[in-house]
Amino acid sequence: METSRIAIIGGGPGGLYAAALLKRLDPAREITVWERNAPDDTFGFGVVLSDETLGGIEHADPLVYEALQKDFVRWDDIEIVHRGVQHTSGGHGFAALGRRRLLQILHERCHTLGVELRFRSEAPHPDELSRSYDLVVAADGVRSTVRDTYADDFRPRLAAHRCRYIWLAADFAFDAFRFEIAETEHGVMQLHAYPFAADASTVIVEMREEVWRAAGFADLDEAGSVERCAKIFAEALGGRPLRSNKSAWTTFRTVTNEHWSRGNVVLLGDAAHTAHFSIGSGTKLAVEDALALAACLEEQPSLDKALAAYEEERRPVVASTQRAARASLEWFENLGLYLDQPPRQFAFNLLTRSRRVTHDNLRLRDARFTGAVEREFGCPPGTPPMFTPFRLRGLTLRNRVVVSPMDMYSAVDGVPGDFHLVHLGARALGGAGLVMTEMVCVSEEGRITPGCTGLYTARQADSWKRITDFVHAQAPGTAIGVQLGHSGRKGSTKLMWEGMDEPLDEGNWPLAAASALPYKPGSQIPRELSRAQLTDIREQFVAAARRAARAGFDLLELHCAHGYLLSGFLSPLTNRRTDAYGGSLEKRLRFPLEVFDAVRAVWPGERPMTVRISATDWAEGGTTAEDAVDIARAFVAHGVDAIDVSTGQVVADEHPEFGRSYQTPFADRIRHGTDVPVIAVGAISSWDDVNSLILAGRTDLCALARPHLYDPHWTLHAAAEQNYTGPGITWPAPYRAGSRRPQTGRTDGPKPRLTLGS
Repeated sequence: METSRIAIIGGGPGGLYAAALLKRLDPAREITVWERNAPDDTFGFGVVLSDETLGGIEHADPLVYEALQKDFVRWDDIEIVHRGVQHTSGGHGFAALGRRRLLQILHERCHTLGVELRFRSEAPHPDELSRSYDLVVAADGVRSTVRDTYADDFRPRLAAHRCRYIWLAADFAFDAFRFEIAETEHGVMQLHAYPFAADASTVIVEMREEVWRAAGFADLDEAGSVERCAKIFAEALGGRPLRSNKSAWTTFRTVTNEHWSRGNVVLLGDAAHTAHFSIGSGTKLAVEDALALAACLEEQPSLDKALAAYEEERRPVVASTQRAARASLEWFENLGLYLDQPPRQFAFNLLTRSRRVTHDNLRLRDARFTGAVEREFGCPPGTPPMFTPFRLRGLTLRNRVVVSPMDMYSAVDGVPGDFHLVHLGARALGGAGLVMTEMVCVSEEGRITPGCTGLYTARQADSWKRITDFVHAQAPGTAIGVQLGHSGRKGSTKLMWEGMDEPLDEGNWPLAAASALPYKPGSQIPRELSRAQLTDIREQFVAAARRAARAGFDLLELHCAHGYLLSGFLSPLTNRRTDAYGGSLEKRLRFPLEVFDAVRAVWPGERPMTVRISATDWAEGGTTAEDAVDIARAFVAHGVDAIDVSTGQVVADEHPEFGRSYQTPFADRIRHGTDVPVIAVGAISSWDDVNSLILAGRTDLCALARPHLYDPHWTLHAAAEQNYTGPGITWPAPYRAGSRRPQTGRTDGPKPRLTLGS
């Protein structure tokens, strides 16, 4: 592959490191770097690099690694100060150095290798470089000119966020990575600080836009802002001043691109992607991009294949990091929600905010700190948070694990059969505190598919009683709940594995909904329900609830999510009514609340009722996270015992932001915005996730679906893997021999990604 002439636009760490690696791999290459600033210009202060990134640098270029090692400041602790209380967590292993020193090391390495560095020089137009060079690397930052020039090809998306922040420095070294919270008359502000030299620290001050404006920062110049920040955080700074370096208040922008290359032009670092500074990954990602790009150019037979391989390798890593960064960013945006948490739980919540540091990981780093958080939470000795009990009205769940409702589409005439007995019975034996049925339909017309279960006949109720009797007799301590719902406009469709949400080829039944809107093109158009028909459907829910009570269910959940009938009333995208049941959120809530009240009136008083909602439609103009809090408050006012927080599936043209535990921030916001217990759901896949979310106070219960399809005994195995044998779990007597984890074969870790000869 011919890449003898390479142009690199941008002399930051990513561009310089790429230049050094590419030159080292092939000394005959002609490599030129354009940087518009002077060699010693830099607008940040300290740079944090992980051990993983340093390991890659060590293998790729030992000389750069050795130079970095000489200047690194290392520390293990994170200090969190809130309302005058400081908590310290150790074992975190940070390494940092000054950004200016990092650039000097890379400048020296590039000069030694023969890379041409052109400072104070604007790069030629990308078209000209693309014609003149074999490869053009655009490492020109978050405001990339190259990316903007070829926006039709790269298809960038830039998302702005709610906080303002400013990069500053202090002329002393903090002892640890320090987070400090200031509750001012204008609102909450936070300080992020860490040492990067023996006598210097980076200090970032951040606050929401409205707080920034109320505090008058919009009217201050650079010097005034610096002085004001020093006064606000005078205690953390020991009364010492802060200094700036062309520092300005800015709003973080998340950058993503649909494509990372165009012909022989490729994006690298912040030009391709950004990750919020609160997880310290900007320089890390750029350096890792450079490593991967150099390796792919070395390994692949053509430039096209090399750039495709580079993107294929890096995109999943970057996406994962960006999800963690967004979770961290949003945690700080919503910091005010957590101020009243107990100090240790607040600290734990902050440390685990990105979902990359977890309960188990933090316990390995600092068992003493984690143990103190557990004791404050109320965990008995040796008890993981997930195995603590939880009470809802008259029902006490022995642990915090819920088998989430999962449609099985395996009923005949709405009657649950042997399959449902085995399916739900197996998961009840598997140790969860609560097992939920699939959505059980309140009428024949309210089915999603011909295979859906119901509670609209006595025969169906008798079959459900057979299942609840089995659970109560054979899995004592496990509760079983029923989820009642009506399909609305999403009914009369094929079984999931025959074509999800696709209309039946024959045998269709009429649909009813809040408004006469089909779910998607080609779907059946429902009729808009009249007032009399709404009353009929409300009574169908009441009749089903009575049957559920007689069938012996311990808990009833009203399904107001996922675009089914009641959800269709809540969303402005699916409710276009002009009567008393449409328009404002208060009016859109009217029918779901009428159904809730009617069901609660006949549901036994000691048994809890929950409601599942879609906390966002993932679509413009739909239900927002703020709306979801208001929806939850309305149900709380009517006596709901917990909110089961899901998202989406309301409209077909949604754009979910999938990822591990991706729906839990919505549950978190509702829990702290309403003080109602919540059930979190959505890609929660490990017992470590469950422990982390519960101990941080982001949820009260965790509902897992696919993990329970993979392993019906997921909760039992979670107990075994944590060596837990207390009252939060009971092994069925015939299964006790399996209560210890089987031995496994040895697995070797992967080799380093890139190794270069000397």
